[in-house]
Amino acid sequence: MNLIRSYNGFKPLSRSGFFRAFRVSSHSTKTQNSSPPKDDLYRRISPLGDPNISISPVLDQWIKEGRIVSPTQLRSMIKELRGYTRFKHALEMSQWMSDRKYISLTPADMAIRLDLISKVHGIEQAEKYFDTIPKQLRSFQTYGALLNCYAYSKSVDKAEALVQKMKELGLVMAPLTYNVLLNLYSQVGQHEKIDALMEEMKERGIQMDRFTHSIRLSAYAALSDTEEMERTIKRMEDDPQVTMDWNCYAIAADGYIKAGFIDKALDMLKRSEELITGKKTRVAYEFLITLYASAGQKDEVYRIWNLYKSSEKLYNTAYTSMISSLSKLGDIEGAEKIVEEWETGGTSYDFRVPNCLIVAYCNNGLLEKAESFLSKAIEKGRKPISSSWNRLAACYVKINQMPKAVDAIRKAIEARRPGWKPSHETVSSCVEYLKQEGKVEAVEEFIQLLGGSFGSSTTDDL
Repeated sequence: MNLIRSYNGFKPLSRSGFFRAFRVSSHSTKTQNSSPPKDDLYRRISPLGDPNISISPVLDQWIKEGRIVSPTQLRSMIKELRGYTRFKHALEMSQWMSDRKYISLTPADMAIRLDLISKVHGIEQAEKYFDTIPKQLRSFQTYGALLNCYAYSKSVDKAEALVQKMKELGLVMAPLTYNVLLNLYSQVGQHEKIDALMEEMKERGIQMDRFTHSIRLSAYAALSDTEEMERTIKRMEDDPQVTMDWNCYAIAADGYIKAGFIDKALDMLKRSEELITGKKTRVAYEFLITLYASAGQKDEVYRIWNLYKSSEKLYNTAYTSMISSLSKLGDIEGAEKIVEEWETGGTSYDFRVPNCLIVAYCNNGLLEKAESFLSKAIEKGRKPISSSWNRLAACYVKINQMPKAVDAIRKAIEARRPGWKPSHETVSSCVEYLKQEGKVEAVEEFIQLLGGSFGSSTTDDL
């Protein structure tokens, strides 16, 4: 089961999930933890879901109208945008507020911008930005943000070197720092380093928290080592310093599903559901929907969905979770109905939602439906994302409709965002086809269009 999805906020501690739980907002000030005021400015920005649409004109217009926007409001809106994975808009707002001298950046602001630059432009640009930060402003927050960036990009050597640098500088080594590194080891399969680092925590007197134990639990779940997973759960339950939450049991459920113990997984999911409270309700429901789908429990998927709808306002991530889960269960008709609900639900338009249905069509050999859906969306003025065209191109290659494949992958590349890369296999097939057809100029044009993308692996927009 792939846990790398575009959920908002906290996710189970697997792969990039832990990093998302400990993103830079963990270091932020109280003003950044407050919800953005639901004023006209936020209502103007919120519907602009397309990352290719600039929000700067909206901000400029707000000022032209003689209105005031405070640093607290800006920080809160940046936090909100990040929470909905609108990283490009969040970065644009961060740059806008400093470019227009509305605020002098604090170390926390710089840490957030560092994280956003990494998300939007990649780790190299994040490193360049870090180098521009004056040494006197390089705090635990900014170093922690860079560490998160390395963990997100799975750069183990760089992460270890940075932690060593932090030790040399005498920066406070909180459980958070160790947890990021521990989770990175879990993500890349270097499980032998986990115990050694946890032993170092003991030696340094650094208290292990729920997340520390959850990382170890997640590592065992990834290995389908159910015996060690059960021992870890027991230790957590017996430790008075550890408060069990829905996420702990969700991790165990995932491990049982991978190991094929569905009954045990369902028991863990019931325990998880009983602990869903507070601000993470939305994320918890979305993940339970995904897990029940992996366990093949369609009735439970719909039960959680109905419970979710009755208790929470639905955002785009709710729909992507449900559509993808129903697609996994082969319920294409159900997925189509959820897309219809989304289209009339009043949420901001984001093509990543209907893209889940396009992916489902392609995965199930329903190419005509995928083509029809895309055509209708374009007629309505919608702009398909790179992933949509990329999946369609792969389908065309599979059935040897190479002219269509070349056209689709070209559109995918033209629509790409920074960091997105096309399927290496699909690109190779298209280039080989053009060579066989003797279209030398087309090959050269194609390679030029690809730029640095050719030879890289796929990065989905989902």
